[in-house]
Amino acid sequence: MGLFNKEVKETGFKRSPLNISILGSRGVPGNYGGFETCAEELGVRLVQRGHNVAVYCCAPYSQNDDPYYNGIKRITLPTIRAKALEKLFFAVLSIIHVCFTKTDVILMLGVSASVFSFIPRIFGIKVIINVDGLEWRRKKWGKIASLYLRFSERSACYTTNLVVTDALCVKDYYLKAYGQITVFIPYGIRTAHVSSDQTLKKLGLKPGEYILYVSRFEPENNPLLVRRAFERVKTDKRLVMLGSAPFADEYVKQIHQCTDERVMLPGAIYGSGYVELQANAYAYIQATEVGGIHPALVEAVGYGNCIIANDVPEHREVLGDAGIYYNGTDEELADKLQYVLDRPGFVKERRSLTKNLAGLYSWDNVCHDYESLFYSLI
Repeated sequence: MGLFNKEVKETGFKRSPLNISILGSRGVPGNYGGFETCAEELGVRLVQRGHNVAVYCCAPYSQNDDPYYNGIKRITLPTIRAKALEKLFFAVLSIIHVCFTKTDVILMLGVSASVFSFIPRIFGIKVIINVDGLEWRRKKWGKIASLYLRFSERSACYTTNLVVTDALCVKDYYLKAYGQITVFIPYGIRTAHVSSDQTLKKLGLKPGEYILYVSRFEPENNPLLVRRAFERVKTDKRLVMLGSAPFADEYVKQIHQCTDERVMLPGAIYGSGYVELQANAYAYIQATEVGGIHPALVEAVGYGNCIIANDVPEHREVLGDAGIYYNGTDEELADKLQYVLDRPGFVKERRSLTKNLAGLYSWDNVCHDYESLFYSLI
């Protein structure tokens, strides 16, 4: 049994391969965010364990038409290119399509289409949903979209077979708000060996000479606050801000309106380039407000970074005493940054504390826990 979850039980009978479909991410290979990372890391491992895995891929985010990726079947479907409807339309279309496939169990990522999750169950397909964080709290949503997402959050408790949360504070929220007992399974850590420095050279960076920020450029992730905080500090180090965001052109434009030459905005970087930047940063900033446990934060832990984090329960849950916390303002973030920048010995101590946490997260254990859940429902 995995390290994380004593609620996931072994079934005790001989296991045959399962037909598993993963819905709700933008697809594999992962080139967008946390759900895409989860779909890829889980999918690859489940295939290695002998299962048949299909991941639904959203056409605008698919860079090729390959039918398979590392053994995962890719099912590419279209969507409507509109902020409030893109993900919902794609998810509903995926739900309809999966009903006519040979699927034993669905892993639904996100609550946007949970209202419709009862449909596959009519066809005898089991449905597990990972609800992530509290999506309705995101600043990017208008009032109607926020109300719908909150309704979807509640619906997930009734339309699916089982609810998974990736943070204990979200697990507590579901219990208090809806009386719903959920299963806790966090994200895992990717700790690929760093054998290249090509991305650093391309960006003109040196190891330990930059602060790293990774997130979609959306208001609740506070990239503008991070940029403004860094502009206050005195240092020769750089700030590298990895990210982008569809449907947020005006906000992204504000972030790019920067005259500080120390701030770098190279866009989104994935794969080996992303690994290089995580592994060689002087410190890492996690400025998010909502969304459960963020994969980039867990990966920063995996690479033993000194981490400065917005003081919210999800971040304290991951970092504990290893984190350096600020109260959500650019003034205090600037103060914490200056403190860290002026004390390399302190940074070294924090990196040591963070490395001690890395063993608590493993994609192999996460995969084992999900696999056990799938079998428990079949």
